[in-house]
Amino acid sequence: MLPNQAPPLPQKMHLSGSKMTRDECSTLFIAVGDIDRTIKFYTECLGMKLLRKRDIPEERYTNAFLGYGPEDSHFVIELTYNYGVDKYDIGTAFGHFGIAVEDVAKTVELIKAKGGKVTREPGPVKGGSSVIAFIEDPDGYKFELLERDPTPEPLCQVMLRVGDLDRSIQFYEKAFGMELLRTRDNPEYKYTIAMLGYGPEDKNAVLELTYNYGVTEYDKGNAYAQIAIGTDDVYKTAEAIKLWGGKITREPGPLPGINTKITAVLDPDGWKTVFVDNVDFLKELE
Repeated sequence: MLPNQAPPLPQKMHLSGSKMTRDECSTLFIAVGDIDRTIKFYTECLGMKLLRKRDIPEERYTNAFLGYGPEDSHFVIELTYNYGVDKYDIGTAFGHFGIAVEDVAKTVELIKAKGGKVTREPGPVKGGSSVIAFIEDPDGYKFELLERDPTPEPLCQVMLRVGDLDRSIQFYEKAFGMELLRTRDNPEYKYTIAMLGYGPEDKNAVLELTYNYGVTEYDKGNAYAQIAIGTDDVYKTAEAIKLWGGKITREPGPLPGINTKITAVLDPDGWKTVFVDNVDFLKELE
């Protein structure tokens, strides 16, 4: 393999809190203090569907998977409740999740009626015309509501803060095979963002990286766990990530008891991603 070549890479992303999932961003993992309370909030206030729930008493945790469509075709959130742990530290590094809605003001009114916390009322984004609002779930995770036309992927963004934006862009392009969709510098508010993903923002979940001028380190807390990304070959994906300077925290191979092949990696800022074999994941859903 030549120094500037990498093996084929994935193209689908998941959101989840401590376990995992296809060929794009597919699952986001987060830890919560009361799983039933969070399920109620996500279904009643955010309009998500509870896709499945599983309890693993021997490991002392419960998972719930929620989203706007089936796991094999949508970006979903995996909630993890660890027995006896009712509070987590979100830290300062994690930003928010993004949800596309047709009418931000109406959505905010519904969330208020259900007792949800609104931290930023509906209105144009600073320096632009897009209508947004911010809300907070019962565990303190922030959600940005973005007013958009109907989309096949309403759960559309994950925002993470990084200490060197150019370094992060290069890593996600080269090691993860993502495409840089756009960047925007906001000197008035002293931050720059970059949107990366495996397809257009209006049809796919994307990663929003934020660099705040002069800030190179953040506290990650212990609540947000990782994103899962599907891949056709976890072994070749691990090779590519090593080639571009990523740190492998779990060598590629099958999970005990499940036999789903995964590999786990850290980006230059220490953000964790799990790559999951596509075929194995679909078998897991059967």
